[in-house]
Amino acid sequence: MSSPHGRGRRAAARLLAPAGALTIALLGFGAPAHAAPSAAELRKQITQKSDQLEKVVEQYNKLNTQLKETRAEAAALERELGPLEVKADQAKGNVARIASTAYRTGSFSGLNALLDSSGDGRLLARLSALDQLATSQRAQIDEAHRAAGDRFEVKAALDARLQEQTTRFTAVETQRKGIERDLAKLKELRRQAGLTDEKSSTYTGSIPAYKGKAGVAVAFAYKQLGKPYVWAADGPNGYDCSGLTLAAWRAAGVSLYHQAATQWREVAHISRSQLLPGDLVFYSGLGHVALYVGSGKVIHAPTTGEVVKIASVDMMSPYGYGRVRL
Repeated sequence: MSSPHGRGRRAAARLLAPAGALTIALLGFGAPAHAAPSAAELRKQITQKSDQLEKVVEQYNKLNTQLKETRAEAAALERELGPLEVKADQAKGNVARIASTAYRTGSFSGLNALLDSSGDGRLLARLSALDQLATSQRAQIDEAHRAAGDRFEVKAALDARLQEQTTRFTAVETQRKGIERDLAKLKELRRQAGLTDEKSSTYTGSIPAYKGKAGVAVAFAYKQLGKPYVWAADGPNGYDCSGLTLAAWRAAGVSLYHQAATQWREVAHISRSQLLPGDLVFYSGLGHVALYVGSGKVIHAPTTGEVVKIASVDMMSPYGYGRVRL
């Protein structure tokens, strides 16, 4: 026979079971796990993704610029190598003729070893044995040494540059593909938020006149208003942030690097109170840059889906201010 206490516990369990089951059911079928983000949340995600993407684009710009520099250096070495090849071949021919003459006249019986066709290396390595030749001949031999050495040095430098170029190209291509994927995600976020790309337009308003190269840079920036943001571009049909500042100052005859962080290292750092039209304003941990145009305003290329526009210098918290060195 069960005790009164046991029967009471079982009865209590039967009474509580439905309530417990109901509680579990309510927890299991609560709010949807993938509720659609609100417009505010989407805009926050867009801003975050834009900021992240801009930093990646700026890294790409630096890598891409370095690749262009490497290619230019390789091309210069290639041009330099051509005449050196001709000079070395001519010097080699002169030495061969000297050796042949010496052999025929019997002035040096060991010259037949110098005439083998195994290449420059063996031939030039044995040239020091030609002590019996005339001074003029020795001069030609010394020139052959120098020509072969010059050719070797330039060829080695060219090979190293070409290897570096290959490495940089691979890195640039990998990053470019990653950026394209991130852009697709950003565009999808914009679509979900109901945002459409801003339409390109041509600026027809007034342009403030400032003197000197800074005035040229400012005038150029005004003329780009309404052109689309295009990542890694420095014009003429679109720009990213550092591409715009680069192009503005390029119009004034001043060269800047295509990356905000490097532009920060190129300019003279100034205070907010020293800002003048043409100065650069940096933002987002050196991930964004704009051109100051006076009256507390900057012109900048914001992000994907937007166009070059005028904004307050305080559109974001400035990182710092810089004056382009002339």
